[in-house]
Amino acid sequence: MKVYIKFFFTIFLKSFFYVMLVMASLAFILNLLSELDFFKNLDVETSFPLSLSLLNTPDLIFEMFPFIFLVTTQLFFIKLFDNQEIEILKYSGFKNSRILIILSTFSFIFGLIIIMLFYNLSSNLKNIYLELKSSYASDGKYLAVITKNGLWIKDKIDNRVYIVNSRKVDQHYLVDTFITEFDQNFNVRRNIKSEKIDITNNLWIIQNAKIYNKNEYKISPILKINTNFNYQRIQKLYSNLSSLNLIQLYELKENYKKLNYSVTDVNLQILKIFSLPLFLLLITIFSSIIMLKVKSVESNTFKISLGIFFSVIIYYINNFFHVLGSTEKISLTMSIFVPLVVLTTVNTLMLNNINEK
Repeated sequence: MKVYIKFFFTIFLKSFFYVMLVMASLAFILNLLSELDFFKNLDVETSFPLSLSLLNTPDLIFEMFPFIFLVTTQLFFIKLFDNQEIEILKYSGFKNSRILIILSTFSFIFGLIIIMLFYNLSSNLKNIYLELKSSYASDGKYLAVITKNGLWIKDKIDNRVYIVNSRKVDQHYLVDTFITEFDQNFNVRRNIKSEKIDITNNLWIIQNAKIYNKNEYKISPILKINTNFNYQRIQKLYSNLSSLNLIQLYELKENYKKLNYSVTDVNLQILKIFSLPLFLLLITIFSSIIMLKVKSVESNTFKISLGIFFSVIIYYINNFFHVLGSTEKISLTMSIFVPLVVLTTVNTLMLNNINEK
């Protein structure tokens, strides 16, 4: 048995690295083209977009792992088919179901390694990538972060700088907010305090604004200020969770809870990460069954094309349920595990007579 496991592992590993090399190269090239387009009107060295592409590629690969494992499994079986090794195994009494168990175990273990090592590496590189690129972005002079002390925003508009600190975002409103307004020389012009600010649009509507201007104090029922931020933009600032490693995700989750922010997206990201080993296991079983069902077909191109077709379908089904979960149309648990249950059901139905193939 150990000899078979070693034999399978060698073929599977070689197939995996081959697919990884192809997909990493493709991801790098596509990302490089995107970076070159971004920097085409900026004065930067050619090596800079190249470096950014290298930093961002691992994050792209992480999203592609289900597809990578599906194609890896296909190449594994194509190798067995081409050398008639699958028939030799069959005649020696080695059942197809045992091959599925061994391959799915490989994938599950790979999934655990990806979570523990690769994801943390890719997220840290993604964070560096965002920091380097943000200095060249058109809105690089603006800043928004969430800490344990609430939401902080730095904004610059009409020769004025605003430093905003808000306890939380509730629907389309900032709650318990303190704003310090500076002139272009960074001298304090006034301080504004409000319990509720409508941030639906870039024109903020400050309700019952308490205005402190040097030695003066007044209350304005409605005060309007122009900003570069609105509710949608503030929400998007926290959408790039792939730049946070697991420890940072849990820290962010705790900060969100303390500030009464929605933790839906953070929980979804965490669940996606930890469900990956099981997803890869099921993908490997699915790909194995498909290959065994069509092993009589001589065209390897057809087999690979069939795998790509099914991987696209699986991707969109998976993504559809993730969107439903992130928008809270269904529970997060359902958004993650319904696709897994569907894939498990399909695998179970197709396993019939698999040892006879």
